[in-house]
Amino acid sequence: MSGDDVRQLCLSLPETTEKATWGDETTPGHPTFRVRDKIFVIMGDDGRGGSIKTSHGEQGELVSAFPDAARVAAYVGRYGWTDVEFAGIPDDVLREIIESAWARTAPKRLAESWLASR
Repeated sequence: MSGDDVRQLCLSLPETTEKATWGDETTPGHPTFRVRDKIFVIMGDDGRGGSIKTSHGEQGELVSAFPDAARVAAYVGRYGWTDVEFAGIPDDVLREIIESAWARTAPKRLAESWLASR
């Protein structure tokens, strides 16, 4: 998946918004994808990779299965955040991980409603 594909996927999830964060007067910041202002994906400036809020189990599986494309995020990895290169992860796996991150971050009723409608 490209960065544009990841953006499109994130924004297709209910109540997701995009907000640039951690920028300054010379750079616009990193695009973050949020559900009710809680971040579940942070995209890198170049759009080739980012950080996803995974469960600890998903994090271990990603790092083991795709060691060249996934690694435990610095500082926040202990909370499950995983840095990924989008092109190095199969599209179906990346889609599943992003949808799971959204569902874990969204309010319980919203996530349950979305999961039931699939």
